[in-house]
Order: sequence, then C-alpha cells, then structure tokens
Amino acid sequence: MLSAYTSDQIRAAEATLMAKLPEGTLMDRAATGLAVACAAMLDGVYGSRVVLLVGSGDNGGDALYAGARLAARGARVEAVLAGARVHEAGLAALRRAGGRVTDIRAAASANGGDAARLAAVSGDGWETAVRALLQAADLVVDGLVGIGGAGALREPYATLVGLTHDAPCEVVAVDVPSGVDAAGGRVEGNAVRADVTITFGAYKVGLLVAPGAQYAGRVELVDIGLGPYVPEPEATALTGADVAPLLPRPDARSDKYSRGVVGVAAGSHRYTGAAVLAVGGAVRAGAGMVRYAGVAEPVAQVRARWPEAVITELEPGQGVDEVGRVQAWVLGPGLGTDSEALALARSVLASDVPVLVDADALTLVSQDRSLLRRAAPTLVTPHAGELSRLLGTPRATIEADGLEHARRAASELGVTVLLKGSTTLVAEEGLPVRVNLTGSPWLATAGTGDVLAGIAGTLLAAGLSAYDAASCAAHLHGIAGGDGPLSAWDVLEAVPDVMRSVTGRHRGGSRAKRR
Repeated sequence: MLSAYTSDQIRAAEATLMAKLPEGTLMDRAATGLAVACAAMLDGVYGSRVVLLVGSGDNGGDALYAGARLAARGARVEAVLAGARVHEAGLAALRRAGGRVTDIRAAASANGGDAARLAAVSGDGWETAVRALLQAADLVVDGLVGIGGAGALREPYATLVGLTHDAPCEVVAVDVPSGVDAAGGRVEGNAVRADVTITFGAYKVGLLVAPGAQYAGRVELVDIGLGPYVPEPEATALTGADVAPLLPRPDARSDKYSRGVVGVAAGSHRYTGAAVLAVGGAVRAGAGMVRYAGVAEPVAQVRARWPEAVITELEPGQGVDEVGRVQAWVLGPGLGTDSEALALARSVLASDVPVLVDADALTLVSQDRSLLRRAAPTLVTPHAGELSRLLGTPRATIEADGLEHARRAASELGVTVLLKGSTTLVAEEGLPVRVNLTGSPWLATAGTGDVLAGIAGTLLAAGLSAYDAASCAAHLHGIAGGDGPLSAWDVLEAVPDVMRSVTGRHRGGSRAKRR
C-alpha cells in the first residue's frame, strides 16, 4: 500500500529526523537520489546538457547539489537562479564542479566573473537567454517551488514554467512540480508538466490526486529515512497485493447464497442498456446470484443477455418488497428521475442491507438527502457533476479539489463516497482517502460506470465494507480498462481475467468483514 502525506506532515517528520542527524544530511540524501535518477534518464552523463531551474527553497538546494554531482561526471550543467535567495553552499558546490550560472535576478553588470553570463531582469532579455538554454538541454530539472508552495506562481517563476512546456527534452521535478499544491493536488495557474517527479521521504498527496497527478508524470520515491517519523497517512493507494486478500474466494462449502446475492434496480424504458451492463458487471465479478428488478423494457433485455439472473418485473412505481432477499443493492443506472423512479429508489433505500447509489439515483437523492440517512452502509458513486448536485457546489470547484469535496461529502452525508474522475477517490469519515492508481482515460466512455456499479455491488454483497468494496472495484475496473479504445462491454468482459490475474499474482484471499 502506498501512503501519502500533506506538506505539514512531511515537514514535521523532517524536523524530527533532522534533529537527530548532522546538519545537511537530509539534503545530501535527497540530492544523491535526485542525481542518480537524472543520470539514469540521460543517454550518458558525460557531455550532456542539464539545466537547473533554481528557486529560493530547499528544493533549489537539492537541485544545485544534484547538478554538482552531474557536473563532476562531465555533464554541462547550467543553473538558472530565479529566487530572491539561493542556497549558497549548493551554489558553491555547483561552481566547484564546473557548473555555470545564469542569474535572472541580476543586472548584466553584476558580480565579476559571471557578468558575461548574467541576463537582465528588465525586458525579455532573460527569457530569450533561458529559452535558448532549454531548447539545447538534454534534461531540465525543476527546483523552483517545493512542498511549501501554494496558490498561483509568481514571476519570474510563472514565465519560467511556461518556457519548460516548449522544451524538447524531459523535465524532472524536484519533490513536487512547481505550481502543484503538494497537500491536495490543486493547480492554480501555470505548473510544470513533469515527465518524472523525484519525491523525497514519502509520497505527497498532491502527486497522487487530480489535477496535480496529471502534472507529476512518473513518481519515483527516494528514501531519506522519514519512515519512522511520519504519522497516519492522509491518503493511501491500494496495490494488487492489497486487493487480492480482500477479494472473496469460494471454497468447498460455498453455495450461491453464501457467495453473495446482489440486487440490481436499474434501467427504464429509455435506458435499457444500463440495466444490462450493471447486471453484467455483477455477474462477471462473481456474484453468487443476481436478482434484477425493473420494468418491462429493460427486463426483456436483461433476460435475453443474462439468463442466469433472477428477474422480477415491476409495475411502474412498484417497490422491491417482492423481489426476495438480497445482501446488497445496486440502485440507479439508467433508472430515470420521474416519480416512478423515486418510488423505486425509496423502496430500495428503506431496506436494511448495503446500497450502492449511482447515476440517476444520485439525482433523486440530491433532491432529498434524507433518503441517505439509513442504518445500513451506503456507497455513493458520483462523478463531479453529480457530486455538485449533492453538495450544492459548482462542478469546477469540485474538479479543482476532489480530495476535499470527497471528504466533505462523506462527512455531511454519512456515506462512503467513490468520486469518479481522472483520479478516482474513495472517502469515508475517519479513514484515509483511498486513491485509485489503475484508471485509464479510455474509461471515459458511456456505460463503464454501470459496469463499475455492478462490480462494487457484488463485493458489497459478498461482505466487504463499503470502503473496501469501492476501493477494490475501482482497482479492478481500472485494470479492465486497459490502454486503448474500448466499449463498456469490453470492460465487462475483461473483469474475470483481471480478477484471476490479481488473485493469481498475489496468493491468498479471504472473505472480508463488513465495517
């Protein structure tokens, strides 16, 4: 399991560790790891051109010391000094190793031997000089702003970051891309789009969640010894090894009832396909039995495609009292939002078993949030637009800080939240937010959410907590999305192989208890 922390948590851990070590030890460890990573990205260090963008903070010092190590191995290293201050010891180390300096803070007449290499702050002279450096570089190292940065970048940082977007080489971010809020992933204005982020000590939350994750590229962790000093994480991410033991696996004593009976209340005369996909997601995820309840049109489609489903045809507005016992419900895909759909939703939500609330059912409960006040677990699976209706918050605000709003929804509504998006988040009050790392942009196509609902509903019926069911379903669904054009049906058909692959690679597995 990957654990991620806020900036304040990291700083506190660093302070505790630094008090036990000689001065400069942590920066030396960080710079060494950064230099090793940069060397691995170069096609030979000797003769390569490396440009360091150096700000005022410690990550600027990390960049300078790493640059000194690369220069000592024959790289042509140029440091662009942009901050009000500079890490003097790091700068001295770079110069001793043969590195060169362009100081965009100074006038061309300043400081002796470097005068010929200083660019004027006024006008666009320094921009032209830095652009030329970046265009000729084999690697750019972003050491402008570290984990303490918040809000939009100020000048000259914002302009420098814009220049990196046109650099023809790879860009490495030191600890966190400049312009990305390390604590929550917010991005206000310009930010470095890194190919690789070398982060120190522990993962930062902002590197794992959108929109920050979209700027971080591949994240590599350098161990600097913080492990014993970090607190409980703010966010976590499950790996296959974490998911495998949570997935239910039948044994010789299992039957269709003990494996979990999931009810699906979905579909309408207009949206028959949603019912087919949600039932299919449940079947393919290994439900012991799927009971489907719906009106005539989707019933005909489900019966034709999934003969193993036990079907109850409902009259318009009828509840689910006659459907039979289930261990969890999936409510909402393609249900519609009229009075008949509301009556069915009320009936499902009045049950005493876990309910997954998706799609149209989210619109219904947003009009009466009291429907979510129930004793049994409730899992809601909105995208940003649906969550905006639930919370009365603009969609753009939620997309800018999904982490905060997923937490808020879990607290306000008393439910578990699976917030779908470029980064899928699972939030439950009192627990770290779980970040799913397996998603693919190809999953942004009609019907895939219905399949996800069926998978998660099956895991709920099998006995997983809402928190674990949502996390595992998102993990499996993301892998099933693959990396290429697909339809919802492609995702559905991939689910059994994905589950076999996850459990096969990570032996074990047990029936999890409901939280």
